[in-house]
Amino acid sequence: MEELSLFSLSNLKSMEVIDINTGAKIGYIRDIKIDCDTYSVVSVIIPTQKISWFTKNNDIEVPWNNIHKIGVDVILVRDIEFSSRNEE
Repeated sequence: MEELSLFSLSNLKSMEVIDINTGAKIGYIRDIKIDCDTYSVVSVIIPTQKISWFTKNNDIEVPWNNIHKIGVDVILVRDIEFSSRNEE
């Protein structure tokens, strides 16, 4: 029988997100998108490290399907496209 793991939002936000293909540190989760019809997580939003006074805030949206493993203090993701989305 598969063991069910539950994490709170504040716990997920404190975990560092790492790309397993490159080993690069991506950052920490800022927000989570939830599908209210299916009660499931759609994606996580990670702010980019480069923030300027004169540019829009660009965030990286990681689909939930790309999350490989959630560990004790780190989240491993795969196939990250760094085409960031703009906050409006």
